[in-house]
Amino acid sequence: MTPSQPPPYQPPEPSRTPGAGDGDGHGHAHGHSHGHGPAAPVSQHLRKVIAAILIPFAAAVLIGLAVLWPGGAPAHERTGVGFDRQTQHATVTKVVEVSCQSVNASGGVPTGDTSTAEGSSAQQQADGTCKKATIRVDTGDDKGRTFNEIVQPDQSRQLSEGQEVVVAYEPSAPEDLQYSVTDVNRRFPMALLAGIFALAVVAVGRLRGVMALVALAISFLVLNFFILPAILQGSNPLVVAVVGASAIMLIALYLCHGLSARTSVAVLGTLISLLLIGVLGSVFIGWAALTGNTDDNTGLIHGLYPGIDMSGLLLAGVIIGSLGVLDDVTVTQTSAVWELHEANPSTGWRGLYRAGIRIGRDHIASVVNTLVLAYAGAALPLLLLFSIAQSGVGTVANSELVAEEIVRTLIGSIGLVASVPVTTALAALVVSADRPTDRARTQGHGPAPAQGAGQAPDARPAAGRGGRGRRRKR
Repeated sequence: MTPSQPPPYQPPEPSRTPGAGDGDGHGHAHGHSHGHGPAAPVSQHLRKVIAAILIPFAAAVLIGLAVLWPGGAPAHERTGVGFDRQTQHATVTKVVEVSCQSVNASGGVPTGDTSTAEGSSAQQQADGTCKKATIRVDTGDDKGRTFNEIVQPDQSRQLSEGQEVVVAYEPSAPEDLQYSVTDVNRRFPMALLAGIFALAVVAVGRLRGVMALVALAISFLVLNFFILPAILQGSNPLVVAVVGASAIMLIALYLCHGLSARTSVAVLGTLISLLLIGVLGSVFIGWAALTGNTDDNTGLIHGLYPGIDMSGLLLAGVIIGSLGVLDDVTVTQTSAVWELHEANPSTGWRGLYRAGIRIGRDHIASVVNTLVLAYAGAALPLLLLFSIAQSGVGTVANSELVAEEIVRTLIGSIGLVASVPVTTALAALVVSADRPTDRARTQGHGPAPAQGAGQAPDARPAAGRGGRGRRRKR
């Protein structure tokens, strides 16, 4: 280089790096975005490609919502079984101790082996001290009415004076038996806990936290006003779940993370993973002959609405249950690749993919463990029953009740594992295809100077040599 060349180019060197990056695929225009936000905008061409994929998908979701939208859950006569009962709120006004022998119907001395659960319970009911609770109905047409409830000494739920409870009403029963305590009223502690959760989210997440809470509320609205009523009205549970989960995904991701190419890549990764989960679920739920009718609640649903495809309902639950964890994985992977590109714009898509997948391996290991433990925790009483029965592992796993949870866990985990390489590859391709010269034109910097090759030795040291040094360390 001649001595006369540095004066024209050395002073503007920090702002002239687009020319320097013209030869090796990196530029300082990307570095300008470091102080303006977490993600630099991609080129107009990439935006058009992403929009060409996502806009038809969003339109299909809207059409699906319009076609499948229910008018509300179909009406039916209450069966009085399980949750299908008329309930009211009530308060325990008085509790007195009485002799169990005087209030129990049998009144006789129990006979039999007291070492068994049934014999021990009978002995306690004969010799123990029971409680007679007076309960006042606080809501409904019978507000102010009182009735008595006998609480046995071995009963798991003991009543206390002033306690708020939920009572079931059966109009066809005798007058003194129309009301019975079914549960404790937990609304206040649950509402308080929800308030603490919301405050914690807003305090830490600030505006993002507020958006996350709004997205959570919208997710519940979609679930309660679209997915559940549509299934009850006879629509295919799998189709309803796919449409509903897609709507939740689009709303939640864009609302929480903004309308950007980074979010769009996360949406694409989530969509591909959900499709994989749907295909695997459909194949293996049918192959394993899982009916989805394994407990009292599913049996009651099948009895009330025989037209519902219970195996399809099981698959719908797998898809919806996997969506929340998928969002976490895809957003994390996309953000990781974007930040890696910000730190070293000269890295190609292979280098970005390798670095991103290393992050993803750590993430997926913890997420899969979390998913398995979540299902195991929910099924812990069932696992205890099998342990008490001393059943073999093969026998336990082969029972439909456990096999259903195993299939649900494994299908969801496969989708999570697949989401890491899929999303990482998509993010790496998008950010590496975003040429700095293209972005400079979209930001109004104009075309790169034709003498980029001559300027490269002076403009490259700040970003180029540091980038290559970091790549050699990896």
